[in-house]
Amino acid sequence: MPADLLATPDLLRSVFRRHAAGVAVITARGEAGPVGFTATSLTSVSAEPPLLSFGVGTGASSWPAIATADHVGVHILGEHQQELAATFARSGADRFGPPTVWREGPEGVPVLDGVVAWLVGRVVVRVPAGDHRIVLAEVVHGDPSGTGRPLLYHQGRFQRLRD
Repeated sequence: MPADLLATPDLLRSVFRRHAAGVAVITARGEAGPVGFTATSLTSVSAEPPLLSFGVGTGASSWPAIATADHVGVHILGEHQQELAATFARSGADRFGPPTVWREGPEGVPVLDGVVAWLVGRVVVRVPAGDHRIVLAEVVHGDPSGTGRPLLYHQGRFQRLRD
């Protein structure tokens, strides 16, 4: 088998750049204040009970808070929120400072304003997965009433749906 087809981190990244994914921001309440990060690993797991999952790197600045949080916020971003997605993806950014608009939501979780939809989930388990953890959460609150089309991530860039 050619060396360029052997499993490597670069191969995995290269293949998943071709996979369009919705963009979400995950938030939690940390000891020093709110934390959050941009995620494309969000998945609906089960309708009964309502479960979702996402991955988070154990080296991420948000991981210590996510590692101990009882509840997390999950925000589906709209195509008008590319800068918000970039802010929550950027290391060292002041993610909750202006121009980010947010409030304390159910269970004390930071809830972002202007998103297409949001959920609050009770963390059920954190599963080790290489240099990440897969977080499984049961949905306890949410609001699907935001407007707009979803933001996508494809080929290493934020994208919009085309008609």
